[in-house]
Amino acid sequence: MMRNNHTQAAGVACFGEILLRLAATHSELLLQTRTLVGHIGGAEANVAVALAQWGHFASAVSVLPDNALGHAAAGELRRYGVRTDSIQFRPGRMGLYFLTVGAGHRPSEVLYDREGSAFALAPPELIDWNPVLAEVSWLHLSGITPAVGPQAAEAALRAARAARALGVAVSFDCNYRAKLWERWHGDARPILRELVDHADLLFAEQRDIALILGRSFEDVPAAEQFRVAGTLALETFSRLKRIATTVRVQRSVDEHELSAALLSREGLRTTRTYSIGRIIDRIGSGDAFAAGILHGVRTQLEDQDCVDFGLAAAVLKHSIPGDFNLVGIAEVQNLLRDAGFTVRR
Repeated sequence: MMRNNHTQAAGVACFGEILLRLAATHSELLLQTRTLVGHIGGAEANVAVALAQWGHFASAVSVLPDNALGHAAAGELRRYGVRTDSIQFRPGRMGLYFLTVGAGHRPSEVLYDREGSAFALAPPELIDWNPVLAEVSWLHLSGITPAVGPQAAEAALRAARAARALGVAVSFDCNYRAKLWERWHGDARPILRELVDHADLLFAEQRDIALILGRSFEDVPAAEQFRVAGTLALETFSRLKRIATTVRVQRSVDEHELSAALLSREGLRTTRTYSIGRIIDRIGSGDAFAAGILHGVRTQLEDQDCVDFGLAAAVLKHSIPGDFNLVGIAEVQNLLRDAGFTVRR
């Protein structure tokens, strides 16, 4: 359980592109709808918002267009307590993605429109990492950032190298996005491998690890693949301390089962399985899980409590519209205690 020497004075810097999401309403198809609902999001911003909700110093590090959309996005992060001092504003366009929400056995679809964004075209050396990292003890990155393009890939590598040189711990979510890598013919494996080499905490499933290590785990029984792949990753990357993943089983778009696992050099920790029905919005649930694990590590929870908290946060995210997970610690703890669903008055 939680120890008493916890401090949140040194925070978490989250580096990545902040996006505008435009979603069709009422499970309509994208060009069928007459209304698009807008939300600010992006993997790293989602993590920053969740951590800020839980009392951590969380800083968004990014590049936004110097226009109304860019400044509104920064304002939305400040609204939820995220520090935006390290966001750079430059000429260019806002990165977008369009969401068609699925129904029944028709899956949801994401359409990216982020080529040539202010973030994608920013010089890799734009951000001076020394003052940014001086305020934090963790840097959070995801594999989406290097997938955006060559400049963003170099910027992510520079950030990770700077963190390692300054003794700042690195959290890395693999978040492999094949379509983004294919757009610029990027070679994902060596870039992701270096980022993992700098990481203390990794979010990845066995398929991500297989890509990074250049080998398959298909010959291993399915129930053992994460443990076997994760063990090999821990043996390969000496700095790596923990690997965490969620495990999702989808009965339909609206009926999922979610569990999680965390592997460290002390062993494997697994969780209960939650049945999730009437999903409001699953976008950002992986980021909610990552934020929950980071919260647990930073507050010195035991590994089992870390993965339990992270999973409960991810489960609750399915009930929140938009990319951000806006539930508080008390709500996560209520779910962990099976506090029930009666109206709280």
